[in-house]
Amino acid sequence: MNVSAENTRTIRVDLGVRSYDIAIGPGLIDKAGTLLAERLGERRTIIITDTNVGPIYAERLAAALGRAGHQTRTITVAAGEASKSYAQLEDLLEDLIGGGLERGSVLIALGGGVVGDLTGFAASIALRGVEFVQIPTSLLAQVDSSVGGKTAINSRQGKNLVGTFYQPRLVIADTDTLKTLPAQEMRAGYAEVAKYGLLGDAAFFEWLETNAAAILGGDAAAQIHAIERACEMKAEIVNQDERETGRRALLNLGHTFAHALEAETGYGAGLLHGEAVSIGMVLAFELSARMGLCTQAEAARTRAHLDAAGLPTGFPAHPGTGWDADILLAHMGRDKKVQEGRLTFILANGIGDTFVTNEVAVDEVSRLLSEMATAA
Repeated sequence: MNVSAENTRTIRVDLGVRSYDIAIGPGLIDKAGTLLAERLGERRTIIITDTNVGPIYAERLAAALGRAGHQTRTITVAAGEASKSYAQLEDLLEDLIGGGLERGSVLIALGGGVVGDLTGFAASIALRGVEFVQIPTSLLAQVDSSVGGKTAINSRQGKNLVGTFYQPRLVIADTDTLKTLPAQEMRAGYAEVAKYGLLGDAAFFEWLETNAAAILGGDAAAQIHAIERACEMKAEIVNQDERETGRRALLNLGHTFAHALEAETGYGAGLLHGEAVSIGMVLAFELSARMGLCTQAEAARTRAHLDAAGLPTGFPAHPGTGWDADILLAHMGRDKKVQEGRLTFILANGIGDTFVTNEVAVDEVSRLLSEMATAA
């Protein structure tokens, strides 16, 4: 990790010929053209953004690219999880190819996780692969989805079931973009920050317990430190396990539960991904406590911190007829982490000490889900 005179943190994801930098700091959208030119030279670029982020940042980014000698144009997709679809992917690919995409072109994902996932997937298959850059504008995307090379769209059967591992050439996390992030989105992103402390760094989690309010309240120094530490941890894990055959699965803490909740609520604005992860982490620690792996005090501490951050820790109102443990288990059965028909969970020996297992009794999970459903 390096710190420049301009207060930009640079973290290296070390994957041999696929290595790249994560640049973190304020004002980086206005420097994006130079950051890109330093690494890739002058290129034809295509900015891909959405209807929420584009009106705020697309012109600034295009101007920064132009100043550094890059040609550029912009494609805008509808904001929201519904854009992670076969139909939107097809439209995007046809727009790219019809607009003269070349193998030397660079796609630039400007937005949150939806734009990043969609753009990365398109980059991985257009012309059998073109380069792309991530410029995440949400806290969740800055600490999680923009780093590590996972790209995906959703299937009717579940979340992120169609995609590739395809690394970006550069990640630019401009922390000033968090100033325009809605409070609910900021809290949802914070769940992924807390995840890093819970899965592997008890000292970081303790720091978050003291500094969460500052992070959510807009303290720039606290935000930069939180993003930097989260990216350091993710980079370290990805360096060791790029394609999630082992340790990288720890990054899915809470996600087996979360994806089931998202599937049941229709991937809509009623339950954001980070909110579902918050509930999922509470369930993972509660299940761990019931199995005698961690203490009830640690499970309670996890819930208390997420509560204090304004995140949901119990099931929200159901959009239909009510929560059903069997239906949630069916959603879990379609999760991409299922191995030989067994559900995969990330469980905890304690805060900062997690592990991957598929040795979990389904009856125990069902009882926990039923209790949560009754309490909703």
